[in-house]
Amino acid sequence: METVWLGELASLFILAFALGLDAFSVSLGMGMQRMRLKRIFFLGMLVGMFHILMPFIGIIIGKLVSAPLNDMTMLVGGLLLMGIGAHMFFSSFRDDKKPQSPIGIGVVLFAFSVSLDSFSAGLSLGLSGVGVLMAVLMFGVMSMVLTWTGFLLGRKAKGFLGVYSELLGGSILCAIGLNMLF
Repeated sequence: METVWLGELASLFILAFALGLDAFSVSLGMGMQRMRLKRIFFLGMLVGMFHILMPFIGIIIGKLVSAPLNDMTMLVGGLLLMGIGAHMFFSSFRDDKKPQSPIGIGVVLFAFSVSLDSFSAGLSLGLSGVGVLMAVLMFGVMSMVLTWTGFLLGRKAKGFLGVYSELLGGSILCAIGLNMLF
């Protein structure tokens, strides 16, 4: 009995890590912009909350809808990431170099776009009968920690790359979006 529980816990941990890597890679690219630690903390918390909310919704409706929505979430997520990346890429050519970080609806779109894949995972978990509370909390905590890590590593990379960091960060986001689409 204990072995089954540990196996489920390990599987959920690996799934949470894999889902959080999306948030890590996006925040790594975005972290190359100039951002305050307070903003990084807030964005990590928001991503964590979305990684709790989205799979929870997915688990709830998992028995009603499954495969058709998976393709749609990848399409929407890929397009959102490409849009954010293109904005970063082209804003790197502007002369007024004010710090650019997600604000307003951009914050919500960022958190939503990196948590779309957790919705799909929630759909499949809804069919498997896994422990809902444990799964969604693990998804939220893992994605929050990986988001913070990505932002902080991106800040360090900015020091090494200088003026090219925003261009690289936008390119990374566009590449992740394209990868999701194709």
